[in-house]
Amino acid sequence: MTRLAEVAPAFVSMAHEIVWCTVSTVYGRGRPRSRILHPIWEWEEGELVGWVGTTPTPAKRAHLEHSPYVSCNYWSPSHDTALAECRAEWAFDDETRTRVWDLFVNGPEPVGYDPAIVPTWEGPTQPSFAALRLTPWRLRVFPGTVLMGQGGEILTWTEDEA
Repeated sequence: MTRLAEVAPAFVSMAHEIVWCTVSTVYGRGRPRSRILHPIWEWEEGELVGWVGTTPTPAKRAHLEHSPYVSCNYWSPSHDTALAECRAEWAFDDETRTRVWDLFVNGPEPVGYDPAIVPTWEGPTQPSFAALRLTPWRLRVFPGTVLMGQGGEILTWTEDEA
């Protein structure tokens, strides 16, 4: 078993339980900017990919044009944390946007939801909706029980280790 095969399922489980994460980008002046986003993760055939349905605002587009990397940090009140450092790529084609829309509509609770609840998202092919593909190069899963001295294991994976 590869280290990713051990870490990725634990990451997906924790991320999908927490649901919302702080996503940071870096813009042209080298400064970070953070926002809250709602990724959904797929772990299939040894590959982990995250998807975000989001509005492709000028700021987000400029940030990812400057640096196509994001940091996704999940935190729960029990101090569970999951971190994914990722390459981010926009997907504007109708097929991918529809697939991502459907991933959320059919996703397991609590991560699944109907994207149409966002007032400007009338459907997956609207200009206000884009899919952002997240390809991790580093993962960390840190159960809050470790922090509280109650046991558990911190799991990490870096692409360079593969």
